[in-house]
Amino acid sequence: MKSNSAVIKKRYDRIAFFFDGLEAVMEGLFFKPWRKRLWDKVDGYHILEVGVGTGKNFDYYPSDARITAIDFSKEMLKQSTHKKIRKAVSVELDLMDIETLAFADNSFDTVIGSFVFCSVPLPSKGLKELYRVCKPGGQVLLLEHVVSSRALIAKLMSLLNPIIVRLVGANINRNTVKYIKACSFGSVRIDEHSGDIIKLIEARK
Repeated sequence: MKSNSAVIKKRYDRIAFFFDGLEAVMEGLFFKPWRKRLWDKVDGYHILEVGVGTGKNFDYYPSDARITAIDFSKEMLKQSTHKKIRKAVSVELDLMDIETLAFADNSFDTVIGSFVFCSVPLPSKGLKELYRVCKPGGQVLLLEHVVSSRALIAKLMSLLNPIIVRLVGANINRNTVKYIKACSFGSVRIDEHSGDIIKLIEARK
């Protein structure tokens, strides 16, 4: 049985207070350099971050941009709001589902997210929304963990996936590159430093 948005929200609401602690080791060892690389690729003035979570990307925000950030978990947004105040970050935070964005077409120069689409119940629908709100000529930047291209590892990830989804609401066997290539983007590029499981995806509208 596939989890819907309401179920996934509850799981993130449940772990929001502990989320930074749960990911602290992985964040310190692996994710921080990737986040910096992701945000170094941002261009344009009006930026949308989807799946802001607890605000782990705040340290990488460009100082000369107008940034809006959303999340569908009320408790995760509470954590990012506390961090926003503590770090004096200039960002507008909104409670919103990526599958139904409340923004006009062609609103943002860059739409960006990190480790988001593992938790989107209908990834194709969410990606179509990112495409819709991105300006013509603008870009969508995604840092995602995806299913391995190695058959044995992919099989193991699929076997473990139901347990991970039940615990934290994240799928570890998503093929997000395939989903984004199926959208209407003019070009889709995978950063050359991407590995087998972590992919930095650059899509241009």
